[in-house]
Amino acid sequence: MVAVRIGPDLRMAVVGTPSYLEGKKKPKTPQDLAHHQCINMRMETSGRIYAWELEKGKRELHVRVDGQLVFNNIPMILQAATAAFGLACVLEDQVTGHIADGRLVRVLEDWCPPFSGYHLYYPSRRQSSAAFRLLVDALRYRQ
Repeated sequence: MVAVRIGPDLRMAVVGTPSYLEGKKKPKTPQDLAHHQCINMRMETSGRIYAWELEKGKRELHVRVDGQLVFNNIPMILQAATAAFGLACVLEDQVTGHIADGRLVRVLEDWCPPFSGYHLYYPSRRQSSAAFRLLVDALRYRQ
């Protein structure tokens, strides 16, 4: 198989509104999430609840969080987070504007390092079509 990078590094962000965090202890470690309402995501392909993937140094954790809300799409998770229903774990680029204008605040930022972005995977065949080679070249991520 061949892997061609088609996007930049990504990063998760754990976010909540200032009003949700008001009067609560801001989480500093993943264990602190046990004292918060968290907005969960159900994975469409498996039907399972997504375990938040957090990492600091060499320590990697898959954290199952509690909360009353579970959604299977990001727009609903963001709507619930901006309505102060709890903390959400989403891709950073999906909340950059919300953070910039103060609607959302990041927590556990040091537990969300960048990770390798999207890749196109395809079988290595020496005689791929010209059209496919053009597609791969067009999608290839250039920094």
